[in-house]
Amino acid sequence: MSASNRRPAASTPRRYRRSWQLPIGRSSLRIRSAMVIGALIIVLCGGRAFQLQAIDAEAFADEAATKMQSASTLPATRGTITDRNGAVLAATEPAMRIIADPDQVVTNGADKRYPMTEQQQAEADAAPAAIAEILATHLGGKPADYLPTLTKKRTDGTYSRYEVVERQVPAATWLEIEAAMRAGANGDGRPAWYGLAAETNPIRTYPNRSLASNVVGFVNGEGVGAAGLENVLEDELAGQPGQSIYDASRYGRIPFGTNVLVPPVDGNNYALTIDNDMQLLAEQELAEGMSTSGAETGMALVMNVHSGELLALANAPSFDPTALGEAETRDLGNRAVTDAYEPGSVQKVLTMAALMDAGLIKPDTRVEVPPLIASGSGMVKDAFSHGELNLTVRGVVAHSSNIGTIRLARLLPKDQLSNYLQDFGLGSQPETGLPGETSGSVPGADMADYTRDQISFGQGLSVSAVQMASAVAAVVNGGVYHQPTIIKSATTADGTPIELPEATERRVISEEASTQVVDVMEAVIAGVGNGSRSIPGYRTAGKSGTAQRFDPSCKCYNGYTASFVGVAPAEDPQLLVYVVLDQPSNGSSGSKLALPVVQNIMQTALPRYNVLPSTTPAPELPLDYE
Repeated sequence: MSASNRRPAASTPRRYRRSWQLPIGRSSLRIRSAMVIGALIIVLCGGRAFQLQAIDAEAFADEAATKMQSASTLPATRGTITDRNGAVLAATEPAMRIIADPDQVVTNGADKRYPMTEQQQAEADAAPAAIAEILATHLGGKPADYLPTLTKKRTDGTYSRYEVVERQVPAATWLEIEAAMRAGANGDGRPAWYGLAAETNPIRTYPNRSLASNVVGFVNGEGVGAAGLENVLEDELAGQPGQSIYDASRYGRIPFGTNVLVPPVDGNNYALTIDNDMQLLAEQELAEGMSTSGAETGMALVMNVHSGELLALANAPSFDPTALGEAETRDLGNRAVTDAYEPGSVQKVLTMAALMDAGLIKPDTRVEVPPLIASGSGMVKDAFSHGELNLTVRGVVAHSSNIGTIRLARLLPKDQLSNYLQDFGLGSQPETGLPGETSGSVPGADMADYTRDQISFGQGLSVSAVQMASAVAAVVNGGVYHQPTIIKSATTADGTPIELPEATERRVISEEASTQVVDVMEAVIAGVGNGSRSIPGYRTAGKSGTAQRFDPSCKCYNGYTASFVGVAPAEDPQLLVYVVLDQPSNGSSGSKLALPVVQNIMQTALPRYNVLPSTTPAPELPLDYE
């Protein structure tokens, strides 16, 4: 075979090194790579450590401290409310809110990090029933009533950590419960039963129960004012809670850690113008008057005519703030400021005051009074039947003649009459500081002629009892309107006086007109009734009111409102008593139903406030003429 035809012999394959492959097979390179990676890790860790310890050290320290801190609220003590003489009407007593930790109850406080011993398990099994027995003994009820709370679970099946067992438990009762929890078979000083604790939860007390309750009001279950002065003075009475901030771990406070105390600021204290003894008398006499008259509701007040201070402000039916569950919702308010009604013939006092101040009439001015008088599309008559009468202004008021009043009121322009009534405080809130005040209503200058006729004798306008009393007080005290007040003074918790807004006052009529009106009001007491309306030793003046009652539910007149206002002594009026009986069922006359209540209150009030008896008899002045 020739060389050219010979097949080449198979050759051994060659190995080629890829230029891109790392020589990781060599131990020196592996060591270098590990060192580089280790160096990078060290640099990163060092940088992070530098960030934590140098750059962000303060921020992280603050965050850690915050997580370690615990805070608790320190409640302020609610301020007291007293009468003008310091008798307590509302005060706060220490009390506790008892809370349960069901998670601790069912384990009886055993440390969950370690298995329970046989004894611990037995104690845990017995704990709920034992604690329930303690609660029933000291709080009342049955042990079974407390078991659901003591063993309550969350929706995820774990035991709750916070459940309220009872609110406003007297502090002494909680101490008894604590002692019972500690007593047991352990004998080593630690509580026999675990899982109960207490938080401050003061009780608001009302020592006089229903006395002046419509004025004072009450607090709700959370200790927040819900009615009366407790409500409108909530921020001032409640004060400002404090706070305790401290470092703590799961095992309690950390010694020498953060300990910041912001003390609470206790609430302000208020003294009212109310006199407890006079309030009690007014409430008792009002209750008697309602029983006699069969009235559905009633109001009675006593006022100092020279200052506008309310010495008593009674409402009936009332309520007991210590037994709110028994109270009717409609009785929780203060009708003397919230309810508007048509005043009836007591309004004639204001009409005569306006006419006398305008110089249009005097007590002896003569008035011809026919049996009827046309007004609008109808006729107005008096409450008593009569023919032609010749009365003085004194006689018109004493006999409460609507017709005579209409004839006199027509002498005064309608805009002036409206302005006088508004100056007397009608048609605007009296701003006593009590909640829910009504403004009532007074027709303006554009009133119809028949409306002017109506309001002259007490229909066609509406007032509250406090509004009407304040207006009459302005008539008889020399002609100056004083804003009615219920708060006499206030102090901070440490006794520092608090300046109160100054009550407004304004002259409405002249002193001469005031004297003249008292003259005609005295004729109501001395000129009729053969002395049965007088109070022994004192000259008194007054005016009755018998008004048809407007019923908003049917927008019609339905029933009556009987009232009487009395002032004494007539020669120098000091006190005013006003009584209103709504929807009486045993008559409707203010002179027969409300006057006796006024007399009973007034004859006690006059000597109580050192008002000297009259030294001259009531004058016998003419009520009519030939």
